[in-house]
Order: sequence, then structure tokens, then C-alpha cells
Amino acid sequence: MRLSVKTDAGQGTSRKRVYLAGPEVFLPDPDRVARALKERCAAHGLEGVFPLDAGLALNDLTAAGQAQAIFNANIDLIRGCDGVIANMTPFRGPSMDVGTAFEMGFAAALGKPVIGYTDDLGEYVDRVVTFYRGHVTREGCAWRDPDGLTIEDFSQVDNLMMCGAALAITRDFDQALLAMRGVFGHSLACVG
Repeated sequence: MRLSVKTDAGQGTSRKRVYLAGPEVFLPDPDRVARALKERCAAHGLEGVFPLDAGLALNDLTAAGQAQAIFNANIDLIRGCDGVIANMTPFRGPSMDVGTAFEMGFAAALGKPVIGYTDDLGEYVDRVVTFYRGHVTREGCAWRDPDGLTIEDFSQVDNLMMCGAALAITRDFDQALLAMRGVFGHSLACVG
């Protein structure tokens, strides 16, 4: 018995392609992580597309050329996908990875569904206060950082533009997969 994906639109076993945005590309073994994420996508009837899937030959390019080639490849991968699942877990500070943030915004601008996930569902403002070790001030309704800049406080897990780009933000990758599958109207059916 094998699992097949059926859509409410009657598209048969076609798998929706989902771009897997996140800082996993910076991990020591991103290919291993990519394989694991793609396997989990397949178990949910989706095809995972990882940012490194373009298989770029970068050795003969300058650093600036490499950066532009990676940017162009990721833009093309996002354009070729039906949606984006984005890892919004704080990265190198109180907020999410900035490259992932761009990819979420780009996908949203293209009208593609975006689902976020994070292992820290606490409020952004609380993480910023912790980041500055409490060296923030309160002026009326506004929090200010040590430089006097307003700290965004909309009771969301990250910047309002990122949260607004996401149709849902879940606590982990598997919940994000379920949410994305729901967006596409997929249901799993057993095929003998």
C-alpha cells in the first residue's frame, strides 16, 4: 500500500512544490538537513525545494559574482514553487534570518502562500528586551532600545511585515507542513 496525494481540485497525484526558506543553509551539513526536510515534505504529499538545489558552480566567480548567482538562483527556485515554508526561528539575534525574511516577502509579493514556523513562539518585544539584557526604557506605550529606537510591540513573534506575510506561523516544521497542505487542499488517500 502506498500513499498518494489527492487534491480537492482533482489534480491527481501532482505534488505541490514548496520552497524551504531558512538559515539551514548555514549549518555544517546543509545537504543532510535538506534531505531530512524533503523526506518530511514527501510524507505530507509535498515536494520540498531547498535553496541549495540549484547546484551552482561558484568556484570561478568573485565573491560578488557568487552572491549574485545565489540570489538569482534562489529567486528562480521561489518562482518555480507553489508556496514557501519559512523557518522564522531567531537567528544571530532576536529576529529571524534576514535572507529568509526577504524570501518570505518576495513569495508573498508573487501571491504565493507562505507558512512560517519557529521554535520560539514568544513575543518579539520580549526577545529584544532579553537581547539588550533589560537595558530598554518604556515611554508611554512605546519600548525603546539603548539607542532610543522604538521596539516593535504588536504581540507577534517577529516583525509585523514577516508575520503579515505568513498565512500561519506554527511551532515546528511538521505543523507548517500540515498548514501548507491545508492551504493546497490536500488530503492523503491510501492507494492499493
